[in-house]
This record gives sequence, C-alpha cells and structure tokens, in this order.
Amino acid sequence: MQRDATLLAIDNGTQSVRALLFDLHGNLLGKGKVEIEPYFSAQPNWAEQHPDYYWQTLGQACQQLWDSVDIDRSTLKGVALTTQRGTLVNLDAQGQPLRPATVWMDQRHAEVNGSIRGPWGWLIRLAGLSDTINAFRAQAPANWVAQNQPDVWGNTDKYLLLSSYLSYRLTGEYVDSVGCCVGYLPFDFKRLNWAKDSDWKWQALPVKRSHLPRLHKPGEVLGLISAEASAHTGIPEGLPLVAAASDKACEVLGAGGIEPSIGCLSYGTTATINTTTKRYLETIPFMPPYPAALPDHYNTEVMIYRGFWMVSWFKREFGLREQQKAKELGVAPEQLFDTLVNSVPPGSMGLMLQPYWSPGVREPGPEAKGAIIGFGDVHTRAHVYRAILEGLAYALRQGKEKIEKRSGTPITRLRVSGGGSQSDAAMQLTADIFGIPAERPHIYETSGLGAAIDCAVGLGLHADYPSAIKAMTRVGDVFQPNPQASKTYDRLYKEVYLRMYKQLKPLYMSIRDITGYPR
Repeated sequence: MQRDATLLAIDNGTQSVRALLFDLHGNLLGKGKVEIEPYFSAQPNWAEQHPDYYWQTLGQACQQLWDSVDIDRSTLKGVALTTQRGTLVNLDAQGQPLRPATVWMDQRHAEVNGSIRGPWGWLIRLAGLSDTINAFRAQAPANWVAQNQPDVWGNTDKYLLLSSYLSYRLTGEYVDSVGCCVGYLPFDFKRLNWAKDSDWKWQALPVKRSHLPRLHKPGEVLGLISAEASAHTGIPEGLPLVAAASDKACEVLGAGGIEPSIGCLSYGTTATINTTTKRYLETIPFMPPYPAALPDHYNTEVMIYRGFWMVSWFKREFGLREQQKAKELGVAPEQLFDTLVNSVPPGSMGLMLQPYWSPGVREPGPEAKGAIIGFGDVHTRAHVYRAILEGLAYALRQGKEKIEKRSGTPITRLRVSGGGSQSDAAMQLTADIFGIPAERPHIYETSGLGAAIDCAVGLGLHADYPSAIKAMTRVGDVFQPNPQASKTYDRLYKEVYLRMYKQLKPLYMSIRDITGYPR
C-alpha cells in the first residue's frame, strides 16, 4: 500500500456534484461541492437538465476541491465516478447533445403499440407479465423521444446514461461501468452485460447496440483523463479513470455492506434498502436485482421512489419557522427539526403515513398514492413530520422482510447512509421500528467512498475488496432500539401499516379513474 497515495471520487447526485479526495484509510481529505438544480420542467411531469450543465458543475466542484486543500496532485493515483441513476443523454455523431438529458424523475409516458413478438411474447403472456412489460415500454425515455422527437432519435449516434456521458467527457471514450447500468436500456441483469440479440428488450426499445458504450466491471480502467478534461477539471492528464458504480451501489460498498446479513439503508432523495449477494436474487419476482459496486455481485434493492424527498417537501412547505430560527441561531436546521421529531412520542399518537407519493410498477402498482390516516385534534405539524419519517421506515422494514423471505438470510444489522442519516432522531426511530441496531458509517460521503474503494482495488493499492473495506470503512455512531418504542412500532406496523395499501388500493384506483391522476 502506498502510504501517501490519494484517490479522487466524483459524485454527481441529484442535488449536488461533489469532488472528494480520499486517502487509502478512507479518510476524507478534501471536498468540493456545487449545489445543482435537479431538473427543469418544460411541461408538467417532465424532468430535464442540460448535459453540459453537469459537465460544467463537475469542473466547478473539482476546482473548489483544489482551492480548499494544499496537496501535491502527483499523489493522486486514480479517479472514479459515481452518478445518479437512470438519467439519459442523446448524442450526435460528433458527441454533442441533441436535447436535454431526461432525468430519472421524469414521469412522461410513451404510447405502447402492439405486443412483443415471437417466443418472448408468448412467455410474457403466459407469465402474466404483459402489464409489467408495457409499463417498462411506456416509461422508457427512448420510446418517448423516438415517438415525439423522431428527428432527434434519427440523429442519435450514442444513447448514454449520465455516468457514460461524463466518462466520455473525462476520457474521450464511450465507456461505462456495469455497476451503473440501471435504467431503461437493453441490459441483461442476470448476465451483467448488454442483452443478447434475441432478448425482448431490443423489441421493446428503439435502442441499437451501436448506441451503447463499452462496458467494464467495477475496478477496471475505463480510460485516461484527456488533456481537455484536465484543463476543465484540474485533474492531471493521463490519470486512470476507474469504473465504479451508481450512487446507491457505491453507498452500499462505502458503508461496508457486503455481507447478506447487513441491510444498507439509503436515506436520500430515493430511499432504499439493499443487501449484497453473489447470487442473482429477485426480491420481487420478475423485478431484477441491480448490479453492485462489488464486481459480479448484486444488490437486492427495494426502493421508495420519493423517499427523503418527502422530508425536503415538508421542510419547504411547513418548516419555514425552523429554517429561519436556525439561521438566527447559527445552527444547522436539522438540529431544530430533530427537536420537532423528539417532541412527539413514538407512533405519532396514531398518525400513520404510507409513503407512496409517486406511483410504482407492481408493489405498489401504478395507481398508488400517498396517505395519512389517524388524524385527531391533538396532532400538529410535528406529528406529521415524525409520521413521514416513521412511514419511510415502515416501508423499508417491509422491504427488509421481503429480502429476508427471498434470500433465506436474516438481516441483523443496519447501515444507514444519505442525507437523512445525519438526523439522530431519524436514526433512533429506524432502530426502534426495525428492532435491530442502526449504524452510521464513519463518514457521510459513503457513495464517494465506495467509488474510491473500487478505484483503490482496481489500481492494486489494496490487494482485494475485503482488505480495502477493512482499511477504508468503519462504523461510527450506533443506535440501539428502545424496547418500549419497538413494541409500539411493532404493533402499528403489523396491525395497521401492512394493511393500509390493501385496504386503500380500490380507492386509489377509483381516484385514478375519476381524475386521471396518476396516469
């Protein structure tokens, strides 16, 4: 191990772009962070962003990093990139964007015409998956572009995830990591590669094999930093760019969650629970696991689409008082929001929230809506805020039980990352609702750390993943479940929460039929 070696991890998330400098012990040596506009909407339900905007803010984040640290850049041994998932870019033959990127939160739908042909069509109908496949086709951004902007699609030479677009800008090569392939593309999750020519996905999408980048496993070198990228970012020219994975996958690796008994929670814009497994395992039948940041492994993910976006929503709509007071006191607003949570007893005095603020595909279905039940005259906005946190934890506990049932492996510990993990109140109620310890990793930037681990192993700076994880990850604060609170939560979860969706689903379907929302 080279004692003074450093690694650069670039993390392009939904809310910000961060350039993170790590040593080989997992210490964060420096950070450049640029807040970004997640998207703009030309029409309702659209979510787009200009590809060059991501590139410009990436350069700004790197320059902020260099301005904040006094470091000899010759100690840098490599770069790794992790990004938000499912954001897609159309490029022409000169590598120029043809339209704004379609951000993963976009909710427009394409028309679905005809059925999948041949043996695949027969198998899909036999398995009762026609609605699921049609939902895939309707939600695929490529189908919408091909139908509504045929000139754009006709001039598309490359169709790239944000990770491969930024890799192209950094190296000049059309490359990407297997670990980033999460989205509406013809990817074979079981084989961890682009789908075979006979796969139904080539029928379901207008994407051609020539549109796609060359794939590498996490830890493999994607290319070298170009002179143009070096001038833009300050990263030394010729430095290797090493394949990492998507932000959620890197969070799991950066939290040290490579054992099936460790459940990794991500309290971010999208809330997830993941375990890592060598075996291809569908937590929900016919819904594939995602590629892990650990090569040739999978993450058994259950996702709550809006997740801690709901917390941001609450703070924006109802939390002005705390934000203004925090500014006056010179403290982080999260401290005052924790006080708000702790002013309410576990269970929020019977206020129960189902966090389906966005529709799903199968569980929950496309008709799903959010719900809050149990209101009484004692309830305040503090109860609503706590009920949001509890509802997310209930939904993730349900995900945990689905993973355990399918895998046969009990989850005995939790590692919690993402912005929501910085709240002690959220950590404690998570431990209470799950009834097992909730552990906070030693640093907040677990996604960037996971990318740095891929970089370290790929360049031989650590011998293998177990030794890299041992050296670069560790547990920080641990929150033990409170027995009395856990007892209350267990009854509310089993007797109320688990019954809510089944009871409310017919009403959601009527609402959709009457109002047309969600489509």
